Amino acid sequence: MSKITAFFLLILGFSATTLKSQPANPDSHFPVRGFCIAAPAPEELDDFIKFIHQELAPRFINTLILRVDFNYQFASHPELRDEVALSPDEVKKLVRACQKHNIRIIPQINLLGHQSWAGKVNNLLKVYPEFDETPYVKMPVDYQWPNADGLYCKSYCPLHPGVHKVVFDLVDEICTAFEADAFHAGMDEVFYLGHDSCSRCSGHDKAELFAGEVTLIHNHLADKGRELWIWGDRLIDGKTTGMGMWEASMNNSYRAIDLIPKDVMICDWHYERADQTPVYFALKGFRVVTCPWRMPEVAVKQVDDMVRFRLQSTPEMRDRFAGLVQTVWSPTGQFLEEFYKTDAPDQDKDTPSGCFRALFGHINSLETGK
Repeated sequence: MSKITAFFLLILGFSATTLKSQPANPDSHFPVRGFCIAAPAPEELDDFIKFIHQELAPRFINTLILRVDFNYQFASHPELRDEVALSPDEVKKLVRACQKHNIRIIPQINLLGHQSWAGKVNNLLKVYPEFDETPYVKMPVDYQWPNADGLYCKSYCPLHPGVHKVVFDLVDEICTAFEADAFHAGMDEVFYLGHDSCSRCSGHDKAELFAGEVTLIHNHLADKGRELWIWGDRLIDGKTTGMGMWEASMNNSYRAIDLIPKDVMICDWHYERADQTPVYFALKGFRVVTCPWRMPEVAVKQVDDMVRFRLQSTPEMRDRFAGLVQTVWSPTGQFLEEFYKTDAPDQDKDTPSGCFRALFGHINSLETGK
């Protein structure tokens, strides 16, 4: 056992002997041991539930962020359903599987940004084009980046008078369906915000627009006793940090960090480096989880960093370093196929499944001292 692990266990009131003599405590290092993936398609549901039982539970994963978006048979807005979507009964199967293992489900619908992908407009703007922040930007037949319009993903206009009635109907329904006490709003990689062409948003401060949207969503959830989670990239200064426009903001939205409620959970994603930005969020008063993707070496460093952050912090700061969430950005079926294929990737391979194995293998080794 390393010195840092021994000291960390001492602080939390555990001894190596105690940990070896009983099952690993899922919260002994981090309150959040999470996994984020797209909600399965109906035909993938049974395989995914098997994955919950056989892979998530034994690793003491206690948080499952499911990117649902429109993969649900919404009753409030059936016009927004995917053509094939999970039924309420299928969702209950997922919920019961997670409840069996004390796994908290946090459903996600992308709000504000990510209202399109490549050459496809997603359901909200397809059905309600009047919500589009940049309606003059037409979707290309063959998408390429960079492009003259600066199109990555479309956004809805946060100042449109009708958008939140629709959005909050979806949020409330999906939280009820998943029996969730928290909701993930996405809100990453928002490039179209306060656009000059928008009759409502033009001239508005982008940080204030972003903060206003976060606060509005937060307050709606708080009124129902629910917690808001978001990705953290728009709250980081891309120029000062050198992190650029993807992992951070180049349009001044980063100043919103001082304008939003402090009980928003920040999901801080960095996939190629173990950047130290969790310290920034914690110093600003936020709880933060670090989110790796497909590089095992980086994920292991991020685990060690999170241990170090908690060890070398005041009691006030320590619990803001809440843990880690493994992210998967390939379709659910593709991930499961990769994970279970006969020549399963070893822990050093740069794949989501390799990262998953390495991340939770390292966390569990800290708990057992092996």
